[in-house]
Amino acid sequence: MTDSTPIASPASPAETSGIRRLTTAFRARYSTLPPGLQLVGLQLWLPLFFVCAFCFCYLIAFHHPQIHEAPVGVVASSGTIADLQDSAGEAVDLTRYSVSDGQKAVLDGKAIGLLDLSDPAKPELYIASAHQYQAATVAQSLFSAQFASAGTPLTVKDLAPLPAHDSFGMTTMYVMLALCIGGYMVAMFLGMMGGPLLHRTRFAVIAAGAIVVSFIVNLLAGPVIGAIDGHFFSLWAIGAAWIVAIGALVNGLSYFFGRFIVAPSILLVVFLSIPASGAAYPVWMIPPFFGAIQHGVIGFGMTEMIKRTLYGVGEPYWVGIVELLAYLVAGLLLSFLGKPWRERKDARRILAGRTTMFADAQNANREHHIQIRERILAKRGVVAASERLILDDAVGDPVVNGGSAISGDEAVTTSTIPIDTHPRK
Repeated sequence: MTDSTPIASPASPAETSGIRRLTTAFRARYSTLPPGLQLVGLQLWLPLFFVCAFCFCYLIAFHHPQIHEAPVGVVASSGTIADLQDSAGEAVDLTRYSVSDGQKAVLDGKAIGLLDLSDPAKPELYIASAHQYQAATVAQSLFSAQFASAGTPLTVKDLAPLPAHDSFGMTTMYVMLALCIGGYMVAMFLGMMGGPLLHRTRFAVIAAGAIVVSFIVNLLAGPVIGAIDGHFFSLWAIGAAWIVAIGALVNGLSYFFGRFIVAPSILLVVFLSIPASGAAYPVWMIPPFFGAIQHGVIGFGMTEMIKRTLYGVGEPYWVGIVELLAYLVAGLLLSFLGKPWRERKDARRILAGRTTMFADAQNANREHHIQIRERILAKRGVVAASERLILDDAVGDPVVNGGSAISGDEAVTTSTIPIDTHPRK
């Protein structure tokens, strides 16, 4: 392995500090490790980040769901609502509605149910299980036993029942998750490996990836698996549009985070988005932090648009479209501001003679692989000469490019094959 110690830059007080000396000593020591081990070690931050984000986002959100201030609509007098609120405590937050407005609130997801007490002898509860299965289940459990014990059984009417092929309403969450992961991975690899690609090239790749990924997800979820019935082209368009917005955001962030782009992208698109979207659990069953960011996470807008398309429930389309456009605009701004910022930063680093540990490890690993390749070829009678490989006559193997190898005392014609001994990154 060749020496990969960074080129020294002019001394300064900061560079002669104890921290600087320790860092330099650590890099020098680290560079003596096998190149492959160096690369592996420099990537171990990712599983550490992943498990921490998983615990802080998913375990905190889902390990002990509790009902707190679940929104419930009531058709009744103010006095009756006050009595119900006192008996229910902090578990629910009751709001007075008319029947029509209350049913709309249930379908839009603003209320988990509408308790109609306009006829006290025949209480009715309206739910919409297609919007949130857990919410509809909770609404029934909160009031059914109470009214049954009072001798007035509660009649439950589902305004938007789930279809048989989506018994627990989880299809929308997993379709959303597949689209989110596909979208951020396309842009993530662009940011990590795209280098100095032009903006139009990057966004062309994002757009093409959006069309392909959304097509595959909806093809598999619909015709192949049968989790979705119909609406193929509408969902294809919704998925592609969201992937473009996600890709634009991740692409813009990649200029500022470099090879660490996977951390902010997966945090925004997956780890925060899933619990705060309300797709897995209603936000009033998990810590309030997730409810506070719900309308800003990608998963919320996308899930509501998918539910609206499939089952006619959820927020109006314009809510998701506004969020989508906000992410798209943010991504474009970050992209056009980030590229010149990144170029200036790289120029300063190059002029100062600084390198990164990852770049040093990559260079050492490349040279190590060249040496290994040369040893492997030498065992087969092939020796490297500059940018070409020449067959060793002593081996007697057939010559590769149109030459001939003749046994005995006959002359041996050799041929050369071009090979790039310095593979491009």
